[in-house]
Amino acid sequence: MSKQKIIAIFQDKQIRRQWDAEKELWYFSVSDIIAALTKSIDPVVYWRKLKERLIKEGGNETVTNCHGLKMIAPDGKMRLTDVADTETILRLIQSIPSPNAEPFKLWLAQVGYERLEETADPEIAIERALKTYLQKGYSRNWINQRLKSIEIRKALTDEWEARGMKEGLEFAILTDEITKAWTGLSTKDYKKLKGLNKENLRDNMTNLELVLNMLAETATTEISGKNKPEGLTANKEVARQGGSVAKNARQEIETRTGQKIISKQNAKTLRLK
Repeated sequence: MSKQKIIAIFQDKQIRRQWDAEKELWYFSVSDIIAALTKSIDPVVYWRKLKERLIKEGGNETVTNCHGLKMIAPDGKMRLTDVADTETILRLIQSIPSPNAEPFKLWLAQVGYERLEETADPEIAIERALKTYLQKGYSRNWINQRLKSIEIRKALTDEWEARGMKEGLEFAILTDEITKAWTGLSTKDYKKLKGLNKENLRDNMTNLELVLNMLAETATTEISGKNKPEGLTANKEVARQGGSVAKNARQEIETRTGQKIISKQNAKTLRLK
């Protein structure tokens, strides 16, 4: 199922959404999604009945994940509206018996099948990633570096797991320490500089930014492997040390070239050579 065909379903449809910078999630109006996918004359009533059916069928978790958020209503006033993040919206779409929902259901089935393939043979995931980057217009030189950065990142997270760090919040905290150490910006501020929301920061780095980020993560992995830090505080210190290695390299390059490396340019504005 092509992305264009899926997007076409929402053409000329107003889907209200709001970005949560803290959680880094988009929240979409449930009733607007229902209005776009069904012929219901009252999507709010449709949603109320759908909630009742989901609860009876044991889908209470999906309903619970929807919460109220004030959005501009058709009458121009701010009114409380049920919203949900992308994952919950996709789960809701699977429960909507509508021809317009079928392309999404087929796409989700395809994605699920591809994920199972990649689990059985990880090389397939690499090949698909390569193809995706090429389709987006990235150069092969940049793609080779990006794929190498994935390998380096995996080595770092493996090292963090060996040190007892947990995926999720602790990984994010340590990543932020590395980023602040070599760029002078938090990960959130770095993304803000580049005008990003949900997009992957590394996918929007210049060649030089990507190389220095790889240096920072590689240095952190090596220092951690040697010092074997215990606890979050000690691992944060190692992350800062690893990031400072890349900071020194960045400052040296900037001194010799007279140009700043940290850039607001992203994949949309920069031709990655």
